[in-house]
Amino acid sequence: LQTRLQAGQGYGSTLSCVLTVYRNESVAGFFKGMSFPLASIAVYSSVVFGVFSNTQRLLSQLHHRDPAREPVLADVALASMVAGFISVGIGTPVDLVKIRLQMQTQPYIEGNIKLKPTVPGFPVYRGPIHCFKTVLQKEGIAGIYRGVGAMLLRDVPGYCLYFIPYTFFCAWLTPDGCISPSASSIWLAGGVAGAISWGTATPMDVVKSRLQADGVYLNKYKGTLDCISQSYQNEGLKVFFRGITVNAVRGFPMSSAMFLGYELSLKAMKRDQTETNP
Repeated sequence: LQTRLQAGQGYGSTLSCVLTVYRNESVAGFFKGMSFPLASIAVYSSVVFGVFSNTQRLLSQLHHRDPAREPVLADVALASMVAGFISVGIGTPVDLVKIRLQMQTQPYIEGNIKLKPTVPGFPVYRGPIHCFKTVLQKEGIAGIYRGVGAMLLRDVPGYCLYFIPYTFFCAWLTPDGCISPSASSIWLAGGVAGAISWGTATPMDVVKSRLQADGVYLNKYKGTLDCISQSYQNEGLKVFFRGITVNAVRGFPMSSAMFLGYELSLKAMKRDQTETNP
């Protein structure tokens, strides 16, 4: 839904998008492009959380000579930015394939000219691997990393507004005297952080989605700034907030599960290390 609302045409609202997708493509339409993100999410999340935690430890070691020391706000912010920067290398190709698969049967409107969508049963791409190979052959590495600038502008500040609120809310929800936050505190803090991060990242998420969807039929945008300029001129400021409700609602349960899994995994590994090396 997020991609259709941001890069598609003719959807007046989230409900309209849901009904249109279901009417035209049945339930299968809601799962287009899912396989590639599903296969890569474990690696992607491991890299993001691993880079974030290890950068925090390195900064604590450099500043305080103690990697286990509680990081200050500046260290959390810097670690978040590094995690966001590194994540783009993995996330951009995955998002590109997902968006191309989701948008390949959508009508493309340029001015008053409506191009016919691909004939049903004969999509542009036969699957994620075929999509990746086709883009690589036709557009090269630059094509695979189309929208990387917009993704950097989304993810670097986006992860700051992901990890910083999480750290703040965890500390706020944890009673004095407790060594670590409870599972419910982690779940709630992670959900709120995810909703904040995805909600505020929506403007650049719209630009990224449009850049990556561009090219299925024709190349409309020359780059990030051109996409921002054309989108604003044609549709006004409100275009940059398309899909904000879907992003915020999706961000809560997704981030709750992510942070809860991360924190519980860390606790389990620390407990195993303590039992192995008493």
